[in-house]
Amino acid sequence: MSNPWHDVPLGWRLPEEFAVVIEIPMGSSVKYELDKASGLLRVDRILYSAVYYPANYGFIPQTLADDDDPLDALVLCQEPVVPLAVVNARAIGVMTMRDVGKLDHKVLAVSVDDPQYNIYREADDLSGPQLAMLRRFFQDYKKLEGKSVVVDKIQPAMAALPIIEDALSRYTQWRQEGHPPPSGAEPSRVDKRHVTSGKHVGPGRHVTSRPGRRSRSRQSRKGRR
Repeated sequence: MSNPWHDVPLGWRLPEEFAVVIEIPMGSSVKYELDKASGLLRVDRILYSAVYYPANYGFIPQTLADDDDPLDALVLCQEPVVPLAVVNARAIGVMTMRDVGKLDHKVLAVSVDDPQYNIYREADDLSGPQLAMLRRFFQDYKKLEGKSVVVDKIQPAMAALPIIEDALSRYTQWRQEGHPPPSGAEPSRVDKRHVTSGKHVGPGRHVTSRPGRRSRSRQSRKGRR
């Protein structure tokens, strides 16, 4: 069974453009979260506050953030996107939270296939109220849980790129070190080109040879003799 964290292709225009696997559709009050072992979605909780996600929320596959989860991404587009759908996205900024004392980066992106949003290149191109709504959601959505969240000012697209590159490199190094997925299954083989070039190319294909029909038939004939 494929796992969206490990097996979804990233795209060819990294780090500016990339795939995002959607976990939570815009407008939802249900906090869906990737079950890293199975690749399915798990209901983490229903939000305590009377709020809803202001954008489609998900993660960039084949990344590993500082919190040992895939790197989070908010994708702006006109419509809610169903969970586990893959969206082609472009970074326009990054929002950094301090959640329980830990840094938590969230890449702000737009769908490149939405004509109403693909014209945006920077977060500052969005309206002031829209940016304020994004920040306010993350400032408030855990208040009734008794948790304090500090949300920094949204930074431009240029600030998001090194964060994406670092998460890509961390993931690749993690797999090269032999760490398996949480299920304990054997990890996908990392393309040997990455080892020499230092560029993230994602997991390569691993082909195991096995005897063909002809060799098995010859063995069976020998046995009958």
